[in-house]
Amino acid sequence: FSDIQKAVKAVWQSAVSERVIKYREENKLTFQFGIGVIIQEMICADVAGVAFGMNPVSGERDSKVISAVYGLGEGLVSGALDADTYTITPDGCKEILAHKTHAFVRNSTGKGVEKIEVESDRTDLPTLQEAQISEIASLLDKLNSAMGTPQDIEFAFHQGTLYLLQTRPITTAGPKPAGEYTLWDNSNIIESYPGITTPLTYSFIIKMYEMVYRQFVGMMGVTEKEIQQHSEIFANTLGLVRGRVYYNLLNWYKMLAMVPGYSINAENMERMMGVKERFELEDNFKMNKGIARVRIVGMVFKMIGMHIALPKERERFMKQLNTIMDKYKAIDLNALSTASIIDHYNTFETSLLLKWKAPLINDFFAMIWFGMLKKKCTRYCPDDPNIHNDLLCGSQDIISVEPIHRSIELAAMVAGNEAARILFMEKAPEEIWETLCAGSFPEIRKSFDDYLDRFGDRCVGELKLETISYSQKPSLLVKVIKAYLVQGITRKKTHANIEGDLRIAAENKLFSALHGNPIKRWWIRYIISKTRDLVSNRENLRYERTRGFGMVRKMFSVLGEKWHKAGYLVDPRDVYYLKLEEIKSLATCAFDEKLMTEIEARKVAFEGYKNQAPPRERFFSYGNNFSDEYIYSLDKIEHDEKSLHGIGCCPGIVQGKVRVVVDPTEIDSLNGDILVTSSTDPGWVTLFPTASAIIVERGSLLSHSAIVSREMGIPCIVSVTGLLRTLKSGDEVLMNGSTGKIKLISNEGTVKGS
Repeated sequence: FSDIQKAVKAVWQSAVSERVIKYREENKLTFQFGIGVIIQEMICADVAGVAFGMNPVSGERDSKVISAVYGLGEGLVSGALDADTYTITPDGCKEILAHKTHAFVRNSTGKGVEKIEVESDRTDLPTLQEAQISEIASLLDKLNSAMGTPQDIEFAFHQGTLYLLQTRPITTAGPKPAGEYTLWDNSNIIESYPGITTPLTYSFIIKMYEMVYRQFVGMMGVTEKEIQQHSEIFANTLGLVRGRVYYNLLNWYKMLAMVPGYSINAENMERMMGVKERFELEDNFKMNKGIARVRIVGMVFKMIGMHIALPKERERFMKQLNTIMDKYKAIDLNALSTASIIDHYNTFETSLLLKWKAPLINDFFAMIWFGMLKKKCTRYCPDDPNIHNDLLCGSQDIISVEPIHRSIELAAMVAGNEAARILFMEKAPEEIWETLCAGSFPEIRKSFDDYLDRFGDRCVGELKLETISYSQKPSLLVKVIKAYLVQGITRKKTHANIEGDLRIAAENKLFSALHGNPIKRWWIRYIISKTRDLVSNRENLRYERTRGFGMVRKMFSVLGEKWHKAGYLVDPRDVYYLKLEEIKSLATCAFDEKLMTEIEARKVAFEGYKNQAPPRERFFSYGNNFSDEYIYSLDKIEHDEKSLHGIGCCPGIVQGKVRVVVDPTEIDSLNGDILVTSSTDPGWVTLFPTASAIIVERGSLLSHSAIVSREMGIPCIVSVTGLLRTLKSGDEVLMNGSTGKIKLISNEGTVKGS
């Protein structure tokens, strides 16, 4: 009885928790309320789950969704277990079965739950039978009718009997809006385009995506006629929502449906993008099965040919790109007219985008081989969910790590010259750079110039044209080197070869599991080798995109300066609030004064977006209006505020204070704190050596932060739902880079971000 009293008291206290108070404040709810406590009998479920009286992702009211796991529902609602998903529509029931290795059950003491392994012969079987699915659907219909609105329920089956544990209305289920349904998701693209993105960058990248992915499906055997028929799909792969770039995810699924092997390709795409929720495309968008069977034969032979030719394709691509880049780096853009600059841009755009075959093929095969490696590792080492990740450690040829090594070498060079060290320690970055430019410390200046020539475009937000790069403002690089000196970081952190040790340990474990089976051992070795090569080259080819974008940035920066001097722009950087087609038009005709007014209006709007809370990671809209009410998605699942969970990317257990960083350019060093942020791009790498660990809200195993942290041996966790809603700078956590678990030790933090 005393335990029940304690539990009742805990429920009462939860009514005035920080989260509840904040929710009531945000929704302008009264604080005059009571709370009732429901005491229920524990159902020792064989199968449990949640179900929705309407589709919580698409908003379709003639559709229902059921998610179920073995055992108690705790594993599902906490996000600890993968669940089977059943989508019921007027056309029937579609199921997506998870590989279910574990379940939660009541422990032997009768107090609390424990996690157990599922028998191997049940892991891939459906949790629910057809009759049980029908029973749940019928219950949802009755509840929807009785309550007058679609319901969100929790259920359990015990010895064949269905128990309704809880029901509540889907509060965002208003009347279905008019207009075409669109699903938005920024799971992975936020790494490339963090924060607010200006109209110029967006108008440039949406054209780039259109041209590049038209090439991709063409290489996969889709005819030019079919591509033209679906031109709207390719022209709308992205969206700019309140100044932030999102995938128009529905169009990505439609694009994949044009290529044979939709189910496998969709699964691999979701894994690479870090998409947390599966979306089931309607059958009418998918290729006819008969046509798919015919086409897949031809595509397989074509893919084999592309796979064999890929190394030479990459070599050819690099040679062509270097030739193009050398040509344009030699051009003095300041000496040209605006019309000539646009002519050069048009030629560069065509040269850059129409030769993107090698990165596309490499990305596609990286997606396939990585997916294959993960499946094999799950089968052979089910007790180690991270082993496929550790197998990719220790790739010495990833270019993303080189800027870290080179910048640390710069810091060591400065530290070795006492006069230079004093200059860097005592003066501001701008003054330091002026001193170097004046002829002092020529060897150090040459090393800086070499770095800027090679990596001057590798910076935070490097794919956003409005970003000021190290090449444009070298004092930004000086600031990084100064921070390294203050922190005492003048040698490589990778000296311990931790990534090599991880790789060897993972190989030994995997090969031991295949002892006595030489054919499987040979095959898994081959898969590992191919995946390592493709993932490394994927990261390296992404850097070549950065170089290309850097040249485009330079062209538009010069245009902005010229138009500012001519009196057309109030500020040279106003050019980034024009769209690409507007710039092309203005370069060849008179400047439109109305456009100057439009620029000011856009600047005001985008400044407002900065002060607004960003839209959710995943939401939907109808027509051209973006609703403030976001239908259920994974980031709305309530979680234990004392613990978080993500994908472990580099092992290591670290306990320490966290630093929530929104803009890495605003801080010099983390001073050994744990870096916590929403996403990272390659420009963050110079900040990594000052962190004891890295935790990122978004991303996947192939995200830049995951790859680079492995190479540096810095414990890292990505894809942590609710991270920034839970942690504040100054909070103390215990994080495990292997399991992906994060435990809040103390919440002393008060500052939300740096």
